[in-house]
This record gives sequence, structure tokens and C-alpha cells, in this order.
Amino acid sequence: MRPDQPAADGYADRMADTPPGSPLPSPPPVPAAQSTGEAPPMPQHSKVWRFLALAGVAVFIAACASFIVLKLGQSLGLEALLVGLLAAVLPVPVLVACFLWLDRYEPEPLRYLVFCFTWGAFVATAASLKVNGFAAGRFADWGLPDALTGVLVAPFIEELTKALGPILLLVFRRREWSGITDGLVYCGLSAVGFAMVENILYLGGLGYAAGVERYGPVTGIQQVIGIFILRILLFGFAHPLFTSMTGVGLGIAARTADRRVRVLAPIAGLLLAMMLHGTWNLLPTLTQATGEALIMLYGFLGLMVPVFFGVVGLALWLRAWEGRLTERTLPDYVRAGWLTPPEVAALSSLGRRHAARSWARRVAGDAGVRAMRGYQSAATRLALLRDGTLRGLDRQPADQERTAREERELLDAIGAYRSYFVGRDPQAPAGVWDGSRYHLRFPDGTQRAVDAPDEPVVPIPVVLVPAPTPPVGYAPPGWPGLRSAAPWPPGHP
Repeated sequence: MRPDQPAADGYADRMADTPPGSPLPSPPPVPAAQSTGEAPPMPQHSKVWRFLALAGVAVFIAACASFIVLKLGQSLGLEALLVGLLAAVLPVPVLVACFLWLDRYEPEPLRYLVFCFTWGAFVATAASLKVNGFAAGRFADWGLPDALTGVLVAPFIEELTKALGPILLLVFRRREWSGITDGLVYCGLSAVGFAMVENILYLGGLGYAAGVERYGPVTGIQQVIGIFILRILLFGFAHPLFTSMTGVGLGIAARTADRRVRVLAPIAGLLLAMMLHGTWNLLPTLTQATGEALIMLYGFLGLMVPVFFGVVGLALWLRAWEGRLTERTLPDYVRAGWLTPPEVAALSSLGRRHAARSWARRVAGDAGVRAMRGYQSAATRLALLRDGTLRGLDRQPADQERTAREERELLDAIGAYRSYFVGRDPQAPAGVWDGSRYHLRFPDGTQRAVDAPDEPVVPIPVVLVPAPTPPVGYAPPGWPGLRSAAPWPPGHP
């Protein structure tokens, strides 16, 4: 919507003045000739600074990656580096897929996911190598055992550097965070990248290179397999588990209006991650010092396993909570006449979303499936935006104005996407939703008003009152163009 469009401006003003929790105003009709579906253009100087910032981050990560490759190549040799790289990369797709599965309701932009992964893989490992190496040298000068580095230094610098990338995202892109789920995903991917590079060092150095130096290549491969089983198959969850504590704190901070919580929650999560990491590193040190293997076993079963299953249970609960968020917030838009009850019900679970895409394919083909995916994404973002408004996250007038503009853009997008489905299903009765009741026309020509059922049948989009004309500009490239909303049933009052 253009900022000079009267209908959009009036709606944005009324939304900015609407107290949290109050019903939404009725949707105004949107003139098709004036609706572009585009946000106001970004000022030129903002584009320049944004480009310079992105370029600076890319160059910084590339420099850290070059340092890591050079450092590993010098310490391991080319052959050991390649063996370690091949073995360390094997579990990465599985771990990344787990975090992407967790984020299916509202997938994060790919560029942010890549940023967190590469930050952990290169920036965090480069900083940790320098600090851990410096600390090990100081301990050696003081006559102290090298194991102290893993207990007193490594947990603090590694957790801090792994979390710094997601923290930067929270500071500069807070509106992209939907809550704890995003914190787990961003911090988890950073930890996966860190663990991958660290595993190269263990598998290629302590495994292959050490075995070849002692007894030959066969022994080197055997040691690589042994370390792979112990370090990756059994304990490969360790780094993501530690850093997930920080992710929980960052996610809480992202969805609260209390400034104290915004500061204290990430600090508490980071300290908890450091303590878990330090405890985990302490277990093998005590086992080696005392010769009691049961210390490692008891620590693993008594601490790490319960924490692991606790975090997995939390992640599954949060995933379901994110799905139910649409049921809690989107009914405001149903009462305002922007959506119908079946549409909200169709968003409440991944199974219903899949059924909605199957229905869209039946009534509108492949273009309908693409439109339904876009519709579901826009509706989820709208629910998150409304939830943030109810939580009071936007305190500044500029933030409130931006929220109102984003809300209108999402509503326009939803109207454009749903125009692919309205009136296309021959099995659905012709009807109109006025925000409180259906007005249906039956095959015999009779019409009557019907209340919405407690358990709506999904998905059956119908015409809305007043029916906003879908904008242009939201269709993916190559689409044949958007249809207007279907006409009201003949004889409707």
C-alpha cells in the first residue's frame, strides 16, 4: 500500500490507536487501481549503510574462514584435513534438518540461517582457537595442567562467541524473532557450525594424523572411526545442547516488553550454557585424574541425558505452541471480517496445513498450492505481529507505525492469495462471512444465516464483507494474475 492511500492510512491510524487486546476495526475496501502491495521505498542513505554493513559482515566471516583453513592446514596437513573434513561434515545435514524441522511453522530467512551457521563455524572457532591457545600457553608457563583450559577457559569463550552471532541478529533484526523457537534454531545452527570445525580438528588431528604417525594409514582410519562413534554418534548433541540455553534466553528477551527481562534473560541463558559446558568438560578430566570411569558414566546419565530430553521436550512443546498461536490471535481478524473461522482452523497444525495445500491443489492446481503456501506464511507472520502488539513490544511511535504498515501489507497479501480459492470449490456452498455469521445460498435457491460451528470444517474460504479487492504485486513471478473476489450470492441482503 502506498502511504498516500487514504483507506490504508485511516486503517493504520486506527490500528495504532487500538489498545492491546481490543477488537480490530473493520477492514476498509482497497481500491485495486491504487493498491501496489509495496512498502514505502527505503531512503537512499539507508540502502548504502545497509549494503556496507552486509559487505563488512561478509568480509569479516570470510577472513575468519581463511584463518581457520590456514590454521588447520598447517597443524594437520592436507591429507588429515581432508579426512577430518569428510568425517565431520557427515552429521551436519542431519543436525541442520532437525532445526529446520523445528522451524516449519514460520521458517526463518535463509540468509539469517546461513549467517548463524557460518558465524559459529568460522568466527567463533577462530576466536576460541586464539583465546584457548593463549590460555594454554599461560597455564604451561605457570606449571599448571593443560586440562584447565578446557574447564576454566573454553566453556566461557566458546559459548560467548557462538552466541554473539544470534545476539547481533536480536539487536538489529528483533522483528524477525518469533520467540524461543527462533532462539533455539539460530543458536543451534551456530553451535552445529562450531562443532563441525572442532570435529575436523579432533578427527583429522587426534584421529587420522596421530594414527598415521604411529602405525600407518590403517590405524589412522581406525582411530577416526572410533572418535566418530564416541564424539559424534554418542555426544554429537553436546554443543547444540549447551548453546540452546542461550537460545532460550534470547527467545524470551525477543518477546517481552520488560526491559529488565530483555537484559537478564540472555545473560542467565549464557551463564547456564557456560556452566553446562564447563561441567561436561570437567567429567573426563576427573575421570582421567582419578581413574574412575564411573564418573563419566554417572555424569552423562545423571546430567546430560536429562538436560537433553528436557530441551527436546521444550522444543516440541514450543513447536506446538507456535502452531496454536494462530488460534489465539487470528480470531481478532475473523471478527473484523478479514478471515473466516475455517481459515484459522486450517492453520492450527501441520497436518491441517498439509490438508489445506492438498485442497488448494484440487481446486486451483499447482498455482493454488503456491498461493496456499504464501497464504499460510503471511497468516503466521500476521499472528506473530498481532501477538507482539498484544505484548506491548512496540513502545515507540515509529515502531507502532511500522507495525501497522506491516499488518496492512500482510492483510493485503492474504487477500491476494485467498483470491485463488474463493468460489472455486464446486462442493462448497456459495456464502458470505460478515464477521459473526455465514450467509449461505443453497442449491434450491434458499438463503439463510448460519452461525459458525464450534469445530469449523477446513478449509472453505468464502467471500468476506466488506470484500477487500485483492491488490496486485503479491503474486510470485510468472503467475497469471490475481482474480477479484467472487461476487456475493444473488439476492444477498
